Amino acid sequence: MVLLGPPGTGKTHLAVGIGIRAARAGHRVLFDTATGWVSRPAEAHDRGRLPQELAKLRRYKLLIVDEVGYIPFDQDSANLFFQLVSSRYEHASLVLTSNLAFSRWGEVFSDATVASAMIDRIVHHAEVLNLTGSSYRLRNKTRTQLQAQ
Repeated sequence: MVLLGPPGTGKTHLAVGIGIRAARAGHRVLFDTATGWVSRPAEAHDRGRLPQELAKLRRYKLLIVDEVGYIPFDQDSANLFFQLVSSRYEHASLVLTSNLAFSRWGEVFSDATVASAMIDRIVHHAEVLNLTGSSYRLRNKTRTQLQAQ
């Protein structure tokens, strides 16, 4: 599942809810931000244990990847994130949240080709939900209050 939309529209809230539901159903679930998910394979790669780390993560039925697109990745990080996505393709589930449309993922991953290949794998069996609306966190702020901050 991919949850797309502007900040504050409930993407993370929905992803966590899905994760809790999966865990209650007896599935193993892990949650982290996109940058957090890059650091695990990066550390494993540095130790020469990337294949083992990816195999270990495949044992989790669901990985939740929050905030794809908030912080751009360098080429090495983008490649590691791609390997994480590829290793789970047709083996285990992902829930991703992003504030960016897929058309902008090339900017995040420093490479339009890698982004395209990743999106291809992610959306193949996925539901993509586009959330719209104003930020829940800012719902009680007036325009004047926001401009003053």
